[in-house]
This record gives sequence, C-alpha cells and structure tokens, in this order.
Amino acid sequence: MKKIIIGAFLLGSCVTINAQFNLNKALDVGTKGLKALTFTNADAAKLAKEGVDWMDKNNTVAGPKDPYTVRLNKLFAKHKSQDGLNLNYKVYKVTDINAFACADGSVRVFSSLMDIMTDDELLAVIGHEIGHVKNEDTKDAIKSAYLKAAAMDAASASSKTIATLNDSQLGAMANAMLDASHSKKQESEADTYSYDFMKANGYDVVGAYRAFKKLALLSEEGGAKQSGFQKMFNSHPDSNKRAEAIKKRAEKDGLWKDPGTVTLPTTKLTK
Repeated sequence: MKKIIIGAFLLGSCVTINAQFNLNKALDVGTKGLKALTFTNADAAKLAKEGVDWMDKNNTVAGPKDPYTVRLNKLFAKHKSQDGLNLNYKVYKVTDINAFACADGSVRVFSSLMDIMTDDELLAVIGHEIGHVKNEDTKDAIKSAYLKAAAMDAASASSKTIATLNDSQLGAMANAMLDASHSKKQESEADTYSYDFMKANGYDVVGAYRAFKKLALLSEEGGAKQSGFQKMFNSHPDSNKRAEAIKKRAEKDGLWKDPGTVTLPTTKLTK
C-alpha cells in the first residue's frame, strides 16, 4: 500500500495526510484576495468534488469486493443520506492513518485506519468528519485552496467567478485542501456532532473515547513512524483531552462503560 496525506479526524476535515500523491506538478503559490471572491456553498461543493475526483484518480481505491469496501458498506451504507447531506464514500488503500470528508459529501477512509479501529471507533471517526461538513468548516479551507491553485490575486479574484482548473492546479488544490486545519472550536463542535451521531443511532459512544485513546497512542510512538504523524498532532487538540471530554459526557448520559486499558491491535481488524 502507498502513503497518502495527513490531517482529518485527528485532525481536520477535507484536509488530510502528508501522502504520496503525485504532486510534482503542483503549483507553489500564495493566497491573495481571499475576501474578494464571492464563494457560495455550491462553489465549495463543486470544487471539493473536483479535488476529490483528482485524489481518487491518484490513489489506490479499494474495489467493490475488497474486504475494506465490504466492511465500510456494512457500517455506513444506511448513512448515505445523513442529516440532510448526500454522502459518498470510498476506501483509500494507503499506509497513513486517517479519514476525511469534504463539502460535496465525499467521505474517504484510509485502510490503515480501518486496520486499527473497531466498527464503533470507525463510526465515531466518520461521524466527526461528517460534523465538519455539516458545520461548513470546509468552505473557507476549500476557498483558500482554490485561490492558491489558481494563483489568484485580489484583482483576478474580484471578477467573482470560479475558473476551471487544469490537472496541475487540481493537484495543487487537493494538496492545499489536505494541508488545511480547523480551529479548536471547530474540532470540538465536530466531536460533539460525532457523539450525538453515535448516540442517536444507538452506537456505543465509548467507541469515540477508544478512538481518541488509540490516536493518542499513535502520537506517542517514537522513531521514524512518528515524524509526519507527530507534526499533525502538534496542530490539533490533544487526543487524550478529547477522549476525557467524551467520557464525561457519556457518564452524564449514563452511557459510560469502562473499556479498560485501550491498546493498539497487533493484527489487522480488516482482513
């Protein structure tokens, strides 16, 4: 499996992991005129779809009969229409550990995340990403990514039109989307959405606690594995604190069940 790019649930939203995308042609440009361009939710969804379509073409996507796809279908098929959102989902077969969702309703789960997460833990991760979409956290990130990819300055952006991007620009926009980050407030609100999603659908909310504890363990690993992952955690809320917030709410709701010591599995949970 290949590497992809880091940063969603751990994380952010349509923003993900320092991966092995083929970005040699990506543009290295600054962002100007961010406020000059009129940018609607429809624009955000359109550009997000274009960026995700580019990523789908440049990463290994699990096929319909692949065990990863079969498992995700069992878990998530009934949530294709969730809270007014029309969602589509796929699995990227990559070595990095993450998941992300975008303004167009695209949800992408990384196979290596599925290898270490139980079903309830995965649902909590996906619920968090859906929360970012529902809360429109990705809109500004995509707007900024678009302007970077199109190399727009204030003057060109003032035309208030969304230009068509070429392949190189789409790659640059995808990279910028994945490098974006959310505020602590946005992350907290997405955590709350995930908890409410789990509770409303009768899932084990303690799965969200376990997911954060596993992410905390990953961030504490040393050696070569840690480098890219640690950089991501340095720019996101502390996973242990997020786990404790989930625990307090579950206790208040009478839904807390002590999972004991949370550890990382030594064998893949998807086979």
